[in-house]
Formats: sequence, C-alpha cells, structure tokens
Amino acid sequence: MPGIMRLPSGRLVRGRGLARPLPAGPSPTFAVYLLGRPPPAVPWESRWLRWPDFRLPADRAEVLPVLTEAWQRAAGERVEIACTGGRGRTGTALACLAILDGVPRASAVAFVRAHYDKHAVETFRQRRYVARWRGLADERGHRRQEYASWLSTAPPALQILVRSLRIVSPNTGTPRDRRS
Repeated sequence: MPGIMRLPSGRLVRGRGLARPLPAGPSPTFAVYLLGRPPPAVPWESRWLRWPDFRLPADRAEVLPVLTEAWQRAAGERVEIACTGGRGRTGTALACLAILDGVPRASAVAFVRAHYDKHAVETFRQRRYVARWRGLADERGHRRQEYASWLSTAPPALQILVRSLRIVSPNTGTPRDRRS
C-alpha cells in the first residue's frame, strides 16, 4: 500500500504529505505532525513536533518521547507521520522509528528509502541527524556505560589504540580526536 512502511518488527506506519488529500482507507488513530506551525485540527489523537521545512526539530528533547509513543502505538494502532510534503521531515522521523525498531543508524535512511519513498530524508542535515540519533539506548545511557566499562577492562595496548582513534566520547556523546 503506498505510503505505508513496514518496520522489521511488523509494525506499520503511514507516512504522508499534508499538502495532498487524506488517502483512501481507514483513518489513523494516532498521528505525529512535523510542521513549523500548529497542524490543522483532526478527529484522531495527535502530537505536534515543531519542525520547520528542510530543517531539524526545534526542540530535539521532544523528539524521542513523541516518536517512542508513535512506535509503541504502531504495534496495535494505525499510526501516521506527516509533514507538508511527506518526504524530508517525514522520512527523517520514519528513519528514527526504524532505529527504535532495531535498524542500525547507518542503514536507517536506506531502509526508509527502500520501504517508503526513494527521495525520503532530503537534506544533508537530516541524514546526519538520523546517523547521530541515538534513540532509547542513548537516552538511558546504556551504550555509553557499556563502552566505558568495556574500555576500562580492555588490555592496556588496546586502550591506547582505541583512544588514539577518532571515537565517540562515552561521557559527552560527541566526537573527539585524541590525536590533537
């Protein structure tokens, strides 16, 4: 069905552009609207993420809880993710949902382009946002703690090697270069 993306878990999520008419078929029971201004009123439950066209979310702290709710509800409800055109912001949010569903960050944009729209996630900044988006693991700090624990128990030679490479800091989550 056009506009419907099946996640690896089997969850179905409809992506669409609000500039086009509502597609035929059942209405969503829950929707996330990614717009620079409040969305029009709809008869189903919805959330609004302020997200200007061709940009990134205005309040990035809101993204994880809203998309997590959409992902959880997609297990048994009709969920819709939409922006004006249905490609850039919608594709970016769908890629984040794919990450929540277990798709590796490095493959999430390709997954959405293969299973939703070949032009999804339009800008470099949107692609970079997806590549850096951590989802639940980062929110809880698990990966950072696991990395720090692993590194502290690694043999000294391996610790030196890892620290000499450009890596993601377990403390801040930001890239750092130990060589400089």
